[in-house]
Amino acid sequence: MKKMTGGQAAIEAIRAEGTSHVFGLIGSATMEMFDALYDAKDINFIGVHDERTGTHMADGFARMSGQAGVILAGQNGPGATNLVTGLAQAKAAYSPVVSIAGALASGHRYRDAFQEVDQDALFKPITKKTWTATSADRVPEMLREAYREAMAPRRGPVQLNLPRDVLSAQAEFDDFQKPGAYRPCAAPAGAQGEIDRAAALLAGASRPVIIAGGGIKNTGGADQCMALAEALNCPVVTSPGHGDAVPFGHPLNAGQMGPRGNVVASRLVKEADVILALGTRVGFNATFYTYDNINRDAKIIHVELEPTAIGRYFPVEIGIWADAPTAAGQLRGAVAKITARHKAEAWTKSFQAERQAYLAQRDADAQVEAMPIHPSGLFKTLRDVMPKNAAVTMDAGTLCLQATDALNYWQPKSLFTPLDFGLVGFSFACGLGLKLAAPERPIISLMGDGGFGMTVSELSTAVDYGINTVTVVMNNRCWGAEKAYQRDFFGERYIGADISSPPFDKLAELYGAKGYRADTLTGMAEAIEAALDCGKPAVIDVMVDPAALYSFRRDSFKHRGG
Repeated sequence: MKKMTGGQAAIEAIRAEGTSHVFGLIGSATMEMFDALYDAKDINFIGVHDERTGTHMADGFARMSGQAGVILAGQNGPGATNLVTGLAQAKAAYSPVVSIAGALASGHRYRDAFQEVDQDALFKPITKKTWTATSADRVPEMLREAYREAMAPRRGPVQLNLPRDVLSAQAEFDDFQKPGAYRPCAAPAGAQGEIDRAAALLAGASRPVIIAGGGIKNTGGADQCMALAEALNCPVVTSPGHGDAVPFGHPLNAGQMGPRGNVVASRLVKEADVILALGTRVGFNATFYTYDNINRDAKIIHVELEPTAIGRYFPVEIGIWADAPTAAGQLRGAVAKITARHKAEAWTKSFQAERQAYLAQRDADAQVEAMPIHPSGLFKTLRDVMPKNAAVTMDAGTLCLQATDALNYWQPKSLFTPLDFGLVGFSFACGLGLKLAAPERPIISLMGDGGFGMTVSELSTAVDYGINTVTVVMNNRCWGAEKAYQRDFFGERYIGADISSPPFDKLAELYGAKGYRADTLTGMAEAIEAALDCGKPAVIDVMVDPAALYSFRRDSFKHRGG
């Protein structure tokens, strides 16, 4: 038994989980924890400038590493409320973020005390689970439960509130358990009967297609997915935001499908006779919940680790509750035993020819001579100069939405977006978390000028901790998505759409980072190559045509015509 404070016990519990990084902003409510972190030399503390962006860093770290990302808001009240956007984002992405916040002293609750807010009620809707510790001796137990809940399928963020008196109180503690003692390791497999039925359905299809989603990407299941595709000789499309679930260069990869995907992948899902949804909800961004984006007559085989997702939006022929890569391996084995198989040769050859023509046309259509820079030219330049092992982060917004399927993701875990939460201000901070999780990989963060303006203070964090990412600010001097809607559906009655910003290249230099400005595509290409080699955090301010806007959600304004 060892006597220590609740704050010291909290750090020991975090260490026992094998945590390598903690993102946080100090505050008086959790000083016992920060004091204990001072002595925890095996944990890298990354001091951030805003709890929201710190949560995005923890989110990115978690998605890249596959481990829990930890954010520590040192202050109750405003320190805790700043976590809300980041945690809502993490929940939408099923990202295992362990969020810890200081809380009001237990005896002061419900007295309108200084910085009092009901943190349990605040976080409950946007996390998998929220707790408030009740005594110092229970702090390790609750942190174990926080990590367990965050990492359990489906993964997601959790919130643990630690009152001041709990952190300062002392208690006796046993040795701290390692997670291997209680966290299950084996991934659940599909029931063999369902696997055999699904294999027979796939083997007999003339127009089969696989939709690979986050259940393939986040688990590193690309090999199993593509081995199954090869056994079936069928195309693979990826769900929106997961264009990196399978390698770009594989001949059976059709790219991202859906309303925001490319025409080839989208056509495949609209015409397929059998669809294998592998680790995807087949949800909003993939379909807008309509048969406009998926064949009404197709037989759907739905493989999901979350049982409530199976058949939730579209009726399925076969539902398989399983880990997606594990089920893909089972299906491959079952398909191999079937001798009378439909080869789907015509379907696949047609798709591959169409895919190659599409990629060639994408390059041919890129406006590389346009001034100011046109997005299509910007994306072609990125395709040409980005290292194949680069990981890309994006915000929402018109330019990033256009970029999602316009870049080439050569290996899994190369694309990180806000997914269904669709917020701006995510990309740069997420990229910092990625770089700490994978320091050997180049990280390129794409943002609009509005989103970067929200989060630019984290340049100090990048400089102070030597987190050398490259941020490309696609500067069109407006809130582009909203301005496109005002242009297309509201008679160009612009209000609040145009914004101004300082020269981001010069601002970066003031922070101690490296800054570049690009007015031409040649200049942008040179800047990216220089930024990747400069040994500092880098910002490239790229002047983009403000008229090159696109209304993605035209369906939202059908009532207005246009």
